[in-house]
Amino acid sequence: MCSECCQTMRKAFTRFVICSFNQNIRTRMKSFTTTLFLALLLLFSSGLSAQAGSESIYKDIQKLGVLANVLYVAAHPDDENTRMISYLSNHLAVNTTYLSLTRGDGGQNLIGPEIREMLGLIRTHELLGARDIDGGHQLFTRANDFGYSKTPAETFNIWDREEVLSDVVWAIRSTKPDVIINRFSTDTSRPNHGHHTASAILALEAFDLAARKSSFPDQLSFVTPWQPRRIFWNTSYWFYGSREAFDKADKSKMLAIDIGSFDPVTGESNSEIAGRSRSMHKSQGFGSAETRGESLDYIDLLKDAEGTIPKSLFEGIDITWNRVAGGAAIAPLVQALESSFDFKSPSKSIPQLLRVHQSILALPDSDWKRIKLADCEKLIKDCLGLFVEVRTNKFKASPGSELLVTLEVINRSNTEVRLGSMEVTSNDTVFALPSTLVYNQGYTKELTIETPEQLSIPYWLIKHPEEGMYKVDEQKKRGTPADPPSITAAVTIEINGTSITLQAPVIYKTVDPAKGEVTRPLSIIPPVTVESVDEVLMFNQGHERIIQLKLAAVEDSVKGELHLKTSLPDWKVSPAVIPWSFDKAGESITVQCTINPPTKSSRADLIPEISIGEDTYHHKITTVDYDHLPYLSVVSDAKVHLQSMDIKTTPRTVAYITGAGDDVPASLAQIGYTVDVIDIESLSASSLAKYQVVLLGIRAFNTVDALAYKNKILFDWVKDGGTMIVQYNVSRGLVTEEIAPYLLTLSRDRITEENAQVTMLSPDHEALNFPNKITQDDFIGWVQERGLYFPNKWDDAFTPLLEMNDTGETPTKGALLVAPYGEGYYVYSGLSWFRHLPAGNTGPYRLLSNLISLGYKKGKS
Repeated sequence: MCSECCQTMRKAFTRFVICSFNQNIRTRMKSFTTTLFLALLLLFSSGLSAQAGSESIYKDIQKLGVLANVLYVAAHPDDENTRMISYLSNHLAVNTTYLSLTRGDGGQNLIGPEIREMLGLIRTHELLGARDIDGGHQLFTRANDFGYSKTPAETFNIWDREEVLSDVVWAIRSTKPDVIINRFSTDTSRPNHGHHTASAILALEAFDLAARKSSFPDQLSFVTPWQPRRIFWNTSYWFYGSREAFDKADKSKMLAIDIGSFDPVTGESNSEIAGRSRSMHKSQGFGSAETRGESLDYIDLLKDAEGTIPKSLFEGIDITWNRVAGGAAIAPLVQALESSFDFKSPSKSIPQLLRVHQSILALPDSDWKRIKLADCEKLIKDCLGLFVEVRTNKFKASPGSELLVTLEVINRSNTEVRLGSMEVTSNDTVFALPSTLVYNQGYTKELTIETPEQLSIPYWLIKHPEEGMYKVDEQKKRGTPADPPSITAAVTIEINGTSITLQAPVIYKTVDPAKGEVTRPLSIIPPVTVESVDEVLMFNQGHERIIQLKLAAVEDSVKGELHLKTSLPDWKVSPAVIPWSFDKAGESITVQCTINPPTKSSRADLIPEISIGEDTYHHKITTVDYDHLPYLSVVSDAKVHLQSMDIKTTPRTVAYITGAGDDVPASLAQIGYTVDVIDIESLSASSLAKYQVVLLGIRAFNTVDALAYKNKILFDWVKDGGTMIVQYNVSRGLVTEEIAPYLLTLSRDRITEENAQVTMLSPDHEALNFPNKITQDDFIGWVQERGLYFPNKWDDAFTPLLEMNDTGETPTKGALLVAPYGEGYYVYSGLSWFRHLPAGNTGPYRLLSNLISLGYKKGKS
């Protein structure tokens, strides 16, 4: 199977490794231990791929002899140094975990319109895909990425500092790192993203706190205190401003590491692996080259628990079997296993692996015992060429329903293996399946299981997040990157008297005529879902709207009622109850209701609720479907936000040129505009003639190559009387420097405080007065930020309309610039329309309506 197919299968199985645990050990692991936590990291960070080959098995045998943990700490997806993680995981064979304090929810999305929580979900799985490639594991805290922050002080004003610190301590106690490596400096005098510096500050503080019983004592019901030996900062010349400055820096506490090392077993360098890993960050456009050759990286000692200055990463730390009581006798067994490994016949290692397994099992109970026992059992499974799969013919099932699954097991070795039983996590049913697995003969069995009651809602989204923080009550879930598969089957086998239990997710599997074999995770979804096209519905004060809601069936033969109510009594909805019925799963219907808003500015919620007998559901499904990610059916609350406002619009024809991806056209439709999304390749003077307004999506001049030569067509159209509105771009990576018909230079200026004071520089300008009178009230309630990447130089033809600044900074005037050009208008806006409009902020709607109306009073309608 080609590597691309292997990757596709890995991701389709939600990166769930068949990680084996001896049944006797599982019985003794009723409480949540550090080892179980690390096992969960393996489940989330690795994938059930095509059968592991000899290369992979040999590398895992090497890892069996290394007992070391490293925790790498930063703030966001993409902050991690994938070269360092690959070096540690693959070259040094160390358990390496990346702790990203956030899920990247506050960033921009270059592959689609998802923002906020859905973007965080995308980036979560991009990180899991990256770890699947570079061999690391993944963790998070409950901190929410609220967007760019200029200082750690600002960051801690929004994050709950103590709670995020507790999560960092939890990660240390759970993974028990010998070494911690920060990606960023704790030096607050260095210019940096506030989240970055905050991550380093918290990691250094947690370095000592994790060892103290008095620190976060509630965690000690699940983990024990732990003191890492040392903590480093993974520095680089770019932290110093230049290579010359770095050459002059004090390196007395630094270690230089060649992370470009080459592995003759795999035939590639760590930098090649790291390039593929970093390229998983596709929503941020971080495709990276796979480099080769020497590549020196530096780590700067921040603190050593014993006050020494080490000459190597693990100096003074025993990372062999000698660190485990009774483990000294295991090291030679693992060495013999490695030296005698037959790449052509891995199953010849089974007798030795069983001896290693017995020796580990005989050790006194410890974290390393349980970790290495699981590693050994996985090696046994891989050396057997054992294929275990539990599949079903649908990827959506409702809670508590019966599900037909097929178990398939194949032993592709000459070793005698007996199949024992299968137990599923959704109930206590155990299926006895005594059978001898004959060499390369598939064993299949159809079984009926019951689905769990738990819906497929990401655990950190079950409760509505607060600003800066997700709410997760259960300590054991904090930090885990994602939920385990909806249903897992525990399949028990026996080899020469040794019993091993293999965990396999229940998956959906089919064959597509064009794509071939297709797999998806199984999702648990309400029997019927309900959703509005828009998460936010905008109303002009006192003007009713007829809206549509879509109901979709997951199960056959289901009927009930849709109940509609609002959170405030002055919002009216009719009808209040709509009966419905479905014969077959997959059917859907669209129903209508009328919503009457109050005659004032007001924000409320429409609450749709499905009733089926005594059961009620209030959920919708959001699908995330990108080639580099597993297919995700995400269950969330179907609540729809309602916002009434005083807004006036003008009848204008509007075209939209899509950039990196946003929902601005849908938002404009909310206030009555019909927006045509046009193809840039076919753009011409004649195709533009029917439009009065053209909007460019976010980062269009960064992502749409055709704008390098189609820009002149747009500028000529403006000259003839059109209004062109350009949303923010970044200065690096422009397809052309001519983003405007006049001089316009972009900077990195941004206003991160969403409540920053705004001064209207030209209060009499048409854009601030027609058809809506813009006042200070229009700048209240914005989300995450005012805007980003404002111009800092512009031609005198431009009129800056707004001035604003973050606390303690010099005011900037580049947020919104308007220039007449010929008979038309060119507008450049760094304001974050892509965030503010979907959030239902009224002021941005009113201001954008005014910009769209530029030229209307001159008769260009």
